[in-house]
Amino acid sequence: MSWLQITVAVRRAEAEAVEAAMEAAGAAAVTFADAADEPQLEPPPGATPLWQAVQVTGLFSDDATGQAQVRELDAALRRLVDTAPVVARLADQVWERVWLDTFRPTRFGRRLWVCPHGQRPDDPQAVVVALDPGLAFGTGHHPTTALCLAWLDASPLAGETLIDYGCGSGILAIAAARLGAARIVAIDHDPQALEATRANAAANGVAERILVCDPDQVPAMTADRLVANILAAPLFELAGRFAGYLRPGGALALSGILAEQVEAVAAAYAEGFALNPPQHREDWVLLGGRRLADSGSRA
Repeated sequence: MSWLQITVAVRRAEAEAVEAAMEAAGAAAVTFADAADEPQLEPPPGATPLWQAVQVTGLFSDDATGQAQVRELDAALRRLVDTAPVVARLADQVWERVWLDTFRPTRFGRRLWVCPHGQRPDDPQAVVVALDPGLAFGTGHHPTTALCLAWLDASPLAGETLIDYGCGSGILAIAAARLGAARIVAIDHDPQALEATRANAAANGVAERILVCDPDQVPAMTADRLVANILAAPLFELAGRFAGYLRPGGALALSGILAEQVEAVAAAYAEGFALNPPQHREDWVLLGGRRLADSGSRA
């Protein structure tokens, strides 16, 4: 069986109306994607993504009924929005295995590998995080995650306490545990991310060392290290809180920063932190550094 896919790129304000039109036409599924390569935090469950340009896609069966539905929807969308829809035919596949064609064991730094479950690199010294794509993003293939994984691989984590702020899939928290960290606190505002982190930590045998919580549940503590792979806007706001979480001399890694945002983020952390030169991967940057002895308290 094949499928018909109709896709249209629209402004954010138009996305819900387009979604409603696709559902009314009988779409088997409607999905949203970023239409302009704009970084975006994972939205709360049930929320429309807040990209400025949104690609909305409807999926229909490729039979007489579906073909008629797509023709009618195409005409309706051309009246509703300025952008012309694009219709394509998709061959049926075993969709849950499609990702295996591109998701292979990948090394970050000297010894850290991220692998799909059931696969292992030909490296006897490998430290492996087993992770399949799931309901929260984060498999290491995005440049920001790759930068953070390489930073963890280069860090002396044995026996340390680490905070992973904005944990997503839990990949960084799990990597820290696999690299020897004694205690990790994985923090996220998104219930889906917390669920994914707990499940992935259990699958990797490190759940007993990872406390998973939302920002309001963080215990009183001072950590040896903190990694935050989020975006520039929340990083601005969290500088004081991060200073409160880290012990004097504690190490910090901030990512999710575009190259043109480096100076602004560095300025927000100028008081309380000594920052290293930025590390670049594609258009993204990691800012690392250490907490100064006289920096501020938790906000």
